Amino acid sequence: MKIIVVGDTHIPKRAKKIPQVIKRASLEADLMIHVGDWQTLDVYQEFLSLGNVEGVYGNVDDHELKAILPEKRILLVHSFKIGIFHGHGRTSTTEKRAIQAFENDKVDCILFGHSHIPAMKYHEDILLFNPGSATDKRKQKEFSYGILEVGEQLRAKHIFYSNRE
Repeated sequence: MKIIVVGDTHIPKRAKKIPQVIKRASLEADLMIHVGDWQTLDVYQEFLSLGNVEGVYGNVDDHELKAILPEKRILLVHSFKIGIFHGHGRTSTTEKRAIQAFENDKVDCILFGHSHIPAMKYHEDILLFNPGSATDKRKQKEFSYGILEVGEQLRAKHIFYSNRE
């Protein structure tokens, strides 16, 4: 199973639309997961038009999104439990907040965003994966999203690109 992981799209504030590279990637994906900071309900609905989408809300998302999306969720994909959490909060680092969000859950992977910084590493036996931002790279050299391949194993990789159109 191929999952596209996106986050921190901040549409329409940081970009006017979903980048074409994400739209093309969605054609080959079984599922897309958005880790929050979509910004508006319209953006969520546009993502839904691209295919099967799951996600959580982030700290800049409007009240309409917060009414229909959870702050955190766990998806069971094949035999893997995938935790999804934006990463916002007041204390600690984004990564530590993501780990703390699932400290009472047995997950195999935690997908998170908020920092706009692509990250992939293990904490104990848990894969921590931040796709970066598809539209707001901040101090990063390129925009990014992630691919999660789920089969007998769980594999993740980043896709980097220069043009967000």
